Amino acid sequence: MIVSRFAPSPTGRLHLGHAFSAIRAHDFARQRGGSFLLRIEDIDGTRSRPGHVETILRDMEWLGLSWDGEVVFQSHRLTLYEAALERLKAVGLLYPCFCTRADIAASITAPHGPEGAIYPGTCRGLDAPDLSRAHCWRIDMTKALAAIACPLSFEDSGRGTVAADPAAHGDVVLARKDAPASYHLAVTIDDAAQGVTDIVRGEDLFAATHVHRLLQQLLGLPVPRYHHHALLTGPDGQRLAKRNGAPTLAALRETGEDGRALAETLRRGELPIGFAAAKA
Repeated sequence: MIVSRFAPSPTGRLHLGHAFSAIRAHDFARQRGGSFLLRIEDIDGTRSRPGHVETILRDMEWLGLSWDGEVVFQSHRLTLYEAALERLKAVGLLYPCFCTRADIAASITAPHGPEGAIYPGTCRGLDAPDLSRAHCWRIDMTKALAAIACPLSFEDSGRGTVAADPAAHGDVVLARKDAPASYHLAVTIDDAAQGVTDIVRGEDLFAATHVHRLLQQLLGLPVPRYHHHALLTGPDGQRLAKRNGAPTLAALRETGEDGRALAETLRRGELPIGFAAAKA
């Protein structure tokens, strides 16, 4: 059976870009007689807010989107992430890193990859790391790729079979200093645990899929099908994002907008005045 999901973070209010993605994931499952799940990715303790969770649920209902089963919260699943981290540590694929973002940005040896600066490996191979200091855990990409010793690929509805290249991302973080798991690890574990067969999400997350494919292989997890869709952009041509002050669904709801009518507009490929679809 087809299973898709929408997994927002309660670090702010949802905007039209979120609505577009939620509708795509919801309809993908419903049109195929499948299940649609709602997951709240709330392990960012410094930014997640309970009040935003309630707003997300109201926004989904306002759009006319229903989900199957109970809402799942990442904060209730920390033991799953810990177990995965311990498995990777046990086979020597993780190492503690004490560097700050400023340290990495200032490093003249840090090349750039699909998602910005690649970690230059400063803490890789430390003889006696002091784990009493604040640290994250990084995957040793070279060792990880040697451990699987096979080419990786995944299926994307817009691109066909894609050869995965996790090495382009370098030694990514799997457990942050301020959170028990990174996005890469948590989303990979959760999608597998929830039986998600088809991941419908924005094109901005396509690059991350290469890392997720590696983690699936290392942890023996199933590989879902991927469907990366175009993004919505605002009048300035920038993709809609919380940090750019994108109009929120809550604001539209509070002004009396019809959420179901808005959802139908987005389904038809029509967008509110002033917005456009970015090219995938």
